[in-house]
Amino acid sequence: MNILVCIKQVPGTSDVEIDEKTGVLKRDGIDSKMNPYDLYAIETALKIRETKGGTIKVLSMGPPQAAQIIREAYMMGVDEGALLTDRKFAGADVLATAYTLSQGIRKMGEFDLLLCGKMTTDGDTAQVGPEIAEFLQIPHVSNVRQILSMDDKAITVEMDMPETVEIQEVLFPCLITVEKDIYTPRLPSFKLKLKTNKREIPHITFRDLEDQDIYHYGLNGSPTQVLKVFPPPKNDVSEVWTGSGDELGRRLAEKLKELKFVRE
Repeated sequence: MNILVCIKQVPGTSDVEIDEKTGVLKRDGIDSKMNPYDLYAIETALKIRETKGGTIKVLSMGPPQAAQIIREAYMMGVDEGALLTDRKFAGADVLATAYTLSQGIRKMGEFDLLLCGKMTTDGDTAQVGPEIAEFLQIPHVSNVRQILSMDDKAITVEMDMPETVEIQEVLFPCLITVEKDIYTPRLPSFKLKLKTNKREIPHITFRDLEDQDIYHYGLNGSPTQVLKVFPPPKNDVSEVWTGSGDELGRRLAEKLKELKFVRE
């Protein structure tokens, strides 16, 4: 079983500045971490390998410092990893990101199963995984909360949908995105850290990809453009009222009318 997990480095804080011209996050100089949902995808891959054997690779797209999360994946037990990194990939929207990742996956070889976390904490779109599958022209399912069975030809999963729970059998090769309650991610191993400290992390750049059309990547390949991004205004005004229950009740009613939450 050849498994590939797509992972991403995300800001470790919600206090991130935004480039007003490009509408993208300013990631330089801020603490970063592996996208939490990707930890569940890695754990799923490790559980599958324990029963079915095979190899696990990870692929991340980002600046050179994103190699840190590939090191973390090594410490969890992943076999190999690669980093898609090039300034030409910068500023990509969901579509351009998914396309670039699909090109990187083609470069890395053939896989039976592709795994992604449900979504990333810096985007929350939950669209990249399914779009990767569409570009690779393979079947896919999302919101997987349990793997029911596997054989050499297919995987049967349980999906947590908005109003139903569905069971689906998907033929290999395929892609699934997993929910956070599928497994509990293991902690990185210090022994594996020592063992994999010098393990290579290949870089895949634009010139390594099959498609050399620059208008398919980064800002050039993004059909959606951010017109304006700004932090929501903070409302820290507060009032403290004292009095009897009847007095506070009347005052609250008057305040609700004043704010037009209720009518006269």
